[in-house]
Amino acid sequence: MIELKDICKTFRVSKRNAGLKEAFKSFFRREYTCIQALDNVSFTINEGEMVGYIGPNGAGKSSTIKIMSGILTPDSGRCIINGRTPWKDRIAHVKEIGVVFGQRSQLWWDVPVIDSFELIKDIYRIDGSTYNKNLNELTELLDIGEIIRTPARQLSLGQRMRCEIAASLLHSPRILFLDEPTIGLDAVSKTAVRQFIKTINKERKTTVILTTHDMQDIEALTERIILIGKGKILLDGILDQLKKRNSTHKKLSVDYLGDGSSLSVLPDGMHLLDNLDGHAKIAVDTSILPVSNAIACLSKNMEITDISITGSTVEEMVVTLYEEFQI
Repeated sequence: MIELKDICKTFRVSKRNAGLKEAFKSFFRREYTCIQALDNVSFTINEGEMVGYIGPNGAGKSSTIKIMSGILTPDSGRCIINGRTPWKDRIAHVKEIGVVFGQRSQLWWDVPVIDSFELIKDIYRIDGSTYNKNLNELTELLDIGEIIRTPARQLSLGQRMRCEIAASLLHSPRILFLDEPTIGLDAVSKTAVRQFIKTINKERKTTVILTTHDMQDIEALTERIILIGKGKILLDGILDQLKKRNSTHKKLSVDYLGDGSSLSVLPDGMHLLDNLDGHAKIAVDTSILPVSNAIACLSKNMEITDISITGSTVEEMVVTLYEEFQI
């Protein structure tokens, strides 16, 4: 289990103006500013959960992950993961966690991937039978059997990310931290990575904390999201409940015959988004006008050949949350 209580972290950052003169002055007198990266961050994650940890750039997501993985020490607060404090019991702690940073590699660039795996085996002191079992399972699930004998620098981004995930799981961690694991991947690779994460969560009961700006990852993998902004936890809730809370708006895509002149005057609760060549998109506020009434109104005034209804996407929901909390 993961428990964070009142975690605070401040960074002292030097600043100077451009130019050689300013650079020279900074040797003798530097100006600093303090940035509050985390401000009393508190949450609990149970074993086996998959949680989306989201927020805009600079919100404090990566700082939180680094504290939970033992890389950073907070200024104050308490972090207990499986009974340990990460930065105090780092050796024992890292044996039970796996970390994947989408923009950083743990594979050695110029050697075959399998050599990196062997080195990771020695670093984590994985016994031979466990290593072989995990390697065979991960190779099959991630479909990397053909590429693990290729140097990392010769792999595509999608191939390398699958190998990165395998490397982070060779030692059978109980917790997996994923920071932008699908960044830059094509649709096929994203689907493969998402399916694999679901599989290890279900079969191994691995706790997964996912940090990403790709809301499709959040929707596909997690049931709970934690929203952080300006270093503070702003929201912690079930994704489906948040969808329902933001589901008062629907979009109608309508194909019709005729000139569509009736669309110029719509009742309260309906708003024309687009209208071109017999195809219109209309927003409906269901708190004012039920969808059935909106469809009946359109059918009364025009000949409809096709209609589809969609709700707000997860991206739109997150944008609404950002606007609500002014982050």
